[in-house]
Parts: sequence; C-alpha cells; structure tokens
Amino acid sequence: MGTTIDISYWGLCIGMLLLLVPVYYFHRFRTGLVKATLTGALRMMIQLFLIGMYLKYLFLWDNAWVNFLWVLIMVFVATETALSRTRLKRSILMLPIIVGFLASAILVGLYFLGIVLKLDNIFGAQYMIPIFGILMGNMLSSNVIALNTFYTDLMREQQLYYYLLGNGATRHEATAPFVREAIIKAFSPAIANMAVMGLVALPGTMIGQILGGSSPNVAIKYQMMIIVITVTASILSLMITLRLSFSKTFDAYGCIRKVFKE
Repeated sequence: MGTTIDISYWGLCIGMLLLLVPVYYFHRFRTGLVKATLTGALRMMIQLFLIGMYLKYLFLWDNAWVNFLWVLIMVFVATETALSRTRLKRSILMLPIIVGFLASAILVGLYFLGIVLKLDNIFGAQYMIPIFGILMGNMLSSNVIALNTFYTDLMREQQLYYYLLGNGATRHEATAPFVREAIIKAFSPAIANMAVMGLVALPGTMIGQILGGSSPNVAIKYQMMIIVITVTASILSLMITLRLSFSKTFDAYGCIRKVFKE
C-alpha cells in the first residue's frame, strides 16, 4: 500500500471553502443556522488543533496513567454534554452516566484491545485513546437520544406507568415499555446503517485507514469490530445508566420525581 498523503495547510484552507455551500443555503432559506455553522466550524478547528498538539505528546509519553486520565476527562466531558442536551437534573443522572460511560468503555474497550487484538500493552496510547474516543462518541449520541425518549415518554405517559404499577407490575416491569421505546429510537439508525454498510456507503473509519495506507482487508476487519464494540458499549452504558438512575427517579413508593430542569 502507498504512503499517507498529507494535507497542506493551504490545501486545508481551500477545503474549508466548501462550507460556503451549506452556509449559502442556510442564509438563503433563513434557517438561522449560519452563525451556528461558522461558530461550530471555528470551534472545531481550534479544538482539533489543540487536541492534535496534546495527542502528539500523549503518544510520545505513552504512559498508562496519563492515558487513563485522558479517558476520565473524556468521560466527564461526555457526561456534561449528555446532561446539557437532555435537560435532566444533575442530581439524578450525573453519577449514573459517569459510571455507565466509564464501566462500558473499560469493559468493551479492554476486551477489544486485550482479547481481540491481543496487544502486549492494552494501555498504549496509539490504540487505547482512539478506541475509547470512538466508544465515547457513540455512547454519547445514543444515550442522549435514549434518555430523552425514556424520560420524556415516562413523564408524558405517567398514567400508563401507574396503571401497570397498580396492577401488580414491579417498577422495572412498569418501566419496560418506556425502555423498549428508548432503545428502538436510539439504536434503529445504527442497525439500519449496519445492514447497508459497504453497499450504500463506506464508513469513515475504513476510509481513514485505507487513505492512511492500510490494506482494504485490514480496514474491513477493523470496521466490523468498530461497529460491534460501539453498539455493545452504547447499549451497555444505557442499561447501567438507567438502572442506577432509578433509585433517584422514583421514590420509595414508586412515584416519579421531577427529573427535568425547570
């Protein structure tokens, strides 16, 4: 395979001009997204350059404790993002989300690195940081959708919950319909993409590896495992989060507390 072709800074500037196309249509149809798009693009560039500089030294140090500290930072940032996007009270969901994200990332991530890849050093920055980053990003997006769906439906359909509870259902049985709907909404897009992957679209991880000089066969195997571990970690983190949050979502009599911020 060929060597990786670098993108010059001049080439990057030219490439960023493509954003003028969506900005034009956002402005033309008065969507109100122009400022958000430009601000988001600027933040993305600044953040990625800073992260790139940090990761350069992170890879050079390649210290297990420093790598794990970076994972903890990712967990806390993902937790804060999830809380802000769901408008749920921190007192109810902050700790469950942190535990759900961290436990799932460690269990699934180290399983992949240690058992599937059989690395001598499963805490090496070259593999640990990217894999945990991919897991965290997917867990965040699926959990935001699922938690929003679960708590919104639960608050809107309280009568169904209390009806099931009053007819002898346990708390977990009474909340099962809401959990089911949250899982369906959060994971249906991922399952749909999984079914057509390679036919309708080539995923970003696979394209990145091929552009980086990897063999297509190697890239395909990595992509398959990326899909498997992201779906697994996402559903595991959601189940842990919901299970831990129930003690603060319901009182001792099974009544629903206020979960959304005023």
